[in-house]
Amino acid sequence: MAAEFRTGLEGKAWYMGALLGLLVAGIIYVVVYQFAIKDQKTDLARQEANLSELQRKIQEGRAAQAQLPRFREEVRQLELELDQLLRILPARRNTQELLRRVRALTEQGDFNLLRFTPGGEIDRDFYSEWPITINLQGTYHNLAQLFDRISRFSRIINIENLKVDQLRDSGGRHTLSASFRAKTFIYKDPPPGEEEETAP
Repeated sequence: MAAEFRTGLEGKAWYMGALLGLLVAGIIYVVVYQFAIKDQKTDLARQEANLSELQRKIQEGRAAQAQLPRFREEVRQLELELDQLLRILPARRNTQELLRRVRALTEQGDFNLLRFTPGGEIDRDFYSEWPITINLQGTYHNLAQLFDRISRFSRIINIENLKVDQLRDSGGRHTLSASFRAKTFIYKDPPPGEEEETAP
């Protein structure tokens, strides 16, 4: 075969052998590239893409870690605000405490408390209204002081449907009777299932 190859090239110019060698080398390179190098390059490109993605995630993680103290401080501030809001809009009625405080106010103001009737809750979106009907006897000055003291409560209490009548022939220190509705508000905790659904 080698002899045939030599005899086939005898009498030909030297560059023909060089061209034939280059052609064979090119064919070998193409075959090797297709089966080995191309797959390795594809795998290398995929690994580089994965590396870039991991580096991006690491950078995001470092940025989040750097902001973690700020987030913790924001959470602490939000918890303090929530605590203050729950004092204004408590999560439960606490009837006995409210009754005790109103009774204490009527005693301080020299009132005769005739009626203190808590009504049923009226549901709203995220809170409930809780009306309390109150009827008492006293003086105009003491009634104004009572409303002023109620306005200083930490929880919201609105005064509605105020009716004031003069006491005729009372013969005592009380000069008027007043009836009104004190309306306070209760925060409604969402049911456990609903809270989980709305949580981010």
